[in-house]
Amino acid sequence: MLNFPLRLCAMPVILAAMIFCAGTSVADNPDDESDDVVKVVYHADFSDARRFSAMLTSINNMVTHYQDELIDYDVRIVFVSHGIRFLTDDTLKGTPFKSDNDLEQRRDNLKGRLMSLQDVQDIKLELCDITRTQIDLDDGKLYQGVELVRSGVVRIAELQHQGYAYIKIE
Repeated sequence: MLNFPLRLCAMPVILAAMIFCAGTSVADNPDDESDDVVKVVYHADFSDARRFSAMLTSINNMVTHYQDELIDYDVRIVFVSHGIRFLTDDTLKGTPFKSDNDLEQRRDNLKGRLMSLQDVQDIKLELCDITRTQIDLDDGKLYQGVELVRSGVVRIAELQHQGYAYIKIE
């Protein structure tokens, strides 16, 4: 009969331990810093300079918020197809990605904002090397700090698999 009351006393302790263990996860591990970083990938595959400007504004607002809240972040822009237009001063004449009047009028402003995001806010710029090689653009014509990735869409999928939130400005 003594065993029965001891089991009853141990039951709440065991139950509490089970609830505690069920409520914890790898994300609760303070040694796992990767969970403390907000990870975002923007997809730039369009040619519209106004849309690119809106994307830069969105990114700036996002990282400013994270900085104000002391939140670590890793924000990347992956450029594919027409997005290459925003990573070079070359007009890309004779290619499907050639610049237009709107881009040429805004180029200095867009470049300055993009380089500021990269240099000051630590935004990473990645370009699909398939796009670059299809138009035979020398990588020396790209803005400083642009990283070439083998395939832009594969890179986006990899980043999403690593927990990056996917954003595409419409």
